[in-house]
Amino acid sequence: MESAASHAESSPPPLHVAIIMDGNGRWAKTHGLPRAAGHKRGAEAVRRTVECARDMGISYLTLYAFSSENWKRPASEVTDLMALLRLYLRNEIANLDRNGVRLRVIGDRSRLGRDIVALIEEGEVKTGNNRALTLTLALSYGGRQELVRAARALARDVAAGRLFPDDIDEAAVAQRLFTADMPDPDLVIRTSGEKRISNFLLWQSAYAELVFLDVPWPDFGRDELEAAVRDFHRRERRYGAAAAG
Repeated sequence: MESAASHAESSPPPLHVAIIMDGNGRWAKTHGLPRAAGHKRGAEAVRRTVECARDMGISYLTLYAFSSENWKRPASEVTDLMALLRLYLRNEIANLDRNGVRLRVIGDRSRLGRDIVALIEEGEVKTGNNRALTLTLALSYGGRQELVRAARALARDVAAGRLFPDDIDEAAVAQRLFTADMPDPDLVIRTSGEKRISNFLLWQSAYAELVFLDVPWPDFGRDELEAAVRDFHRRERRYGAAAAG
């Protein structure tokens, strides 16, 4: 009989992996460095993780890069994060394109700087035909805010006579989310020891497997991603049904 470990090794990777990247500040504090240094090391972990996900055959990787609540952080830290985002977009788009990675960004772009929005749009167009991996960055994103946005879209459609109230179902809601053209995540990973999803992909993660790791995000890499995927394969996904046997 095939063991659970060997089955995990031979199974295909999850289609969609989403990661809550947590622990940059704590990593910096542990190392006696400013928070900005932790965010910079976190950006390096993004690069490693994208490369590993592509090598593993994962089709969709979604990273929680900046939440709608993160705007409440000190202005100096937000400025540092936006500067790092600019640097990432300027430096990494060509690399993503060379490696067949499609870039997408979800969230409220109205709060981002015009130059950042322009870089995002440029990157999405440049990489739009790539198919090796879809990398989605959740920026200025909140799950509750996304659901409110979808509800408003549904209300407008009903008011305009394009939709009857009784026609509103799960599919109608899903079609009005930022992720309408993506599969729901199979696996959601959170780093740095916290055990909550913090307003991330609330609708989409209804049946996702959750893996919480103690490692801070700047130390995350291939070993941690592969271990999380092995954990995923050891679980039985029942979607509310009774266990087999």
